[in-house]
Amino acid sequence: MTYHDTQGRYGVISRLFHWIMALFIIIQFMALGSYINDGEHWVGNTIVPWHVDVGLLLLVLVPLRIIWMLSQQQQRAKPQGQGVMALLAKGGHLLLYLCMVLIPVTGVLLMVGGGHGLGLFGIELVAESEKSISWAVALGEWHAQISWLFVALVLGHLGAALYHHFVKHDDTLVRMTIKRLGNS
Repeated sequence: MTYHDTQGRYGVISRLFHWIMALFIIIQFMALGSYINDGEHWVGNTIVPWHVDVGLLLLVLVPLRIIWMLSQQQQRAKPQGQGVMALLAKGGHLLLYLCMVLIPVTGVLLMVGGGHGLGLFGIELVAESEKSISWAVALGEWHAQISWLFVALVLGHLGAALYHHFVKHDDTLVRMTIKRLGNS
């Protein structure tokens, strides 16, 4: 078991970041249902109340993941393709990371700017306020739009991984799977 990335596969830490964050992001996607959920269902009663807490956890995990990714760049395999497909892959990953930064930041701006305060698992981080901060609310209002862009990017990411696995028959998908954690 290797903790660092190699030419042939992602290390344990990269995979844990990827899959833990994927789980948290799926939970966040489920909370998007709050727009149409009346609170009478399991999602509305279970997932939606954790939306801010999970978002704040992601706000902490994203910079850690970016720092880890940058520290592993030299060890990782270089993209095999060239031209438009390689550019799309690189651009898609850049946009995914940008969204992972912007979504929790705009969420915090929306909450704090609107005077709602901010808490993490019951611990008050920012107190509620009767004053709103108009610039924070204006920037925070991009939260939903960036989230929907992120949904599209994640679906594209998933589609590309499945394309590599089932059409190109390469090891792109296998390099990130948990199944190979114990293999050397």
